[in-house]
Amino acid sequence: MQTRTYGDLFKLIQSLAGVGSFAPTEADDVANLINRRFLQAFNESPIWPRYFVPSEKRDILSLTLSGATASTSTSVNQNYKLLGANTTGGLSVYQGAGITAADGTVSATNTIIYNTGTAWRVDTGASAAPQTSGTFTVTAGVQQFIEADTNKKDSITDVVTFTGRGGSTDSLLVEGKNLIPYAQTGKATVGSFNRIFRKQAFLNNSAHEYEFFVDFTGANILNVVSTTDNAAFVSYKKEFTPFTVTGTAVADFTGSTVEVPAEFFAYIAHATYADFLRMDGQTDKAFAEENTAAGALALELEKVDIISNNNTVNKRFSTYVNRQSR
Repeated sequence: MQTRTYGDLFKLIQSLAGVGSFAPTEADDVANLINRRFLQAFNESPIWPRYFVPSEKRDILSLTLSGATASTSTSVNQNYKLLGANTTGGLSVYQGAGITAADGTVSATNTIIYNTGTAWRVDTGASAAPQTSGTFTVTAGVQQFIEADTNKKDSITDVVTFTGRGGSTDSLLVEGKNLIPYAQTGKATVGSFNRIFRKQAFLNNSAHEYEFFVDFTGANILNVVSTTDNAAFVSYKKEFTPFTVTGTAVADFTGSTVEVPAEFFAYIAHATYADFLRMDGQTDKAFAEENTAAGALALELEKVDIISNNNTVNKRFSTYVNRQSR
């Protein structure tokens, strides 16, 4: 997709203002206004082609463990993704995936939850090797918690009591969930969730679509088709990243090669100039310039609408007359 440079954008705003160069204090103000207008344009559509990612495979986090203190291991306190079945025990194997907690804690990812055949166990420093059968063989690590219930449970979420390392009395809280976090290693961070499917969508056949709700940790899927599903396909908009220019001198702004989306270029230039005029008390001129900016953005939004009306990424539509792959 086409881009322009930040330097070109800044120079155009200077030209609109009719000045050879902004004063240093003005340049900093203009830079802040540029990012303000960039965010406004970014938020105008959930499916800007540059920022929209359709049906990308993402891990489903199935468990959250909490309650472990430093007397056992803080690596236990994190989210866990389902790997698959245990080769020996026949029950599920989970691997730590890092926590998306409000305190920002991120734990080690080599914590494994598995069933030894007689009890559920949580080990740090463990590993799980995939087998040709599709199951996982666990190599034990350092035991942190083990199931202490007299009547052993088939699901770890049903376990009432755990014994901590060294006989610790730490309580371990196990919460079941079906969470897709905003961030996943090797993939772009989700800015906003659009649609979530069980299988890859927009390719060949229709795919089951999940209902979900969003909280500060990510998208929580409702009514997962199978408890063995460990991934879903997410259509989402990438997170907003403001322009960052190295340096504070006017020459740093006018000489910047930071990329500016071409579809936003005219809008940002005229809208920022309108803000500059308003800041200078020239409200009538600002109003006229705002209309010019709005027209430039409307043209770009119309292009997105035309594309959207001919595909299915942002809507659900299925009747006995028309069956769409989604």
